[in-house]
Amino acid sequence: MLENILLVISILIIVLVLLQSSKASDAGQIITGGNDALFGKIKERGLELFVSRLTMFLGLCFFVISFILFVQ
Repeated sequence: MLENILLVISILIIVLVLLQSSKASDAGQIITGGNDALFGKIKERGLELFVSRLTMFLGLCFFVISFILFVQ
C-alpha cells in the first residue's frame, strides 16, 4: 500500500519539478556570475507559488513515507 503511494508521489514530484520555471533567465548568467538576477527580489505568485508549495509538501511526504518503509 505505502509502496504504491510512494510511487504516485514520486511521479507527481517529477511532473511538478518539470512544470516549474527556471530561476536563472539564461545560462550565460551562470557562467558570467550574474549576481544581480541571482539575489534579486523575485516573488513567486499565483500558480507558480502553488506548484512550488505543492512540490515541497510532496517532497516532505516522500521523505516521511520512505523513512517509514525503511524502519519496517
